Amino acid sequence: MPEGLASAIAIGAGALGPALGIGLIGMKAMEAIGRNPEASNKVLPPMLLGMAFAEAIAIYALVIAFTK
Repeated sequence: MPEGLASAIAIGAGALGPALGIGLIGMKAMEAIGRNPEASNKVLPPMLLGMAFAEAIAIYALVIAFTK
């Protein structure tokens, strides 16, 4: 398998999980805020923190795909 194709598959597979995770985090946060708008100040910081951790996993996959 060519080296470029292996890197493309690695970053594609490594970004799939975090993308789904970020989507679910955002969906549930918007659902919570829609049900209780006063709770937005309590929902937003944990939502952003969870999204940042999920994004970090995608960045790790990118770094691994480019190191060879």
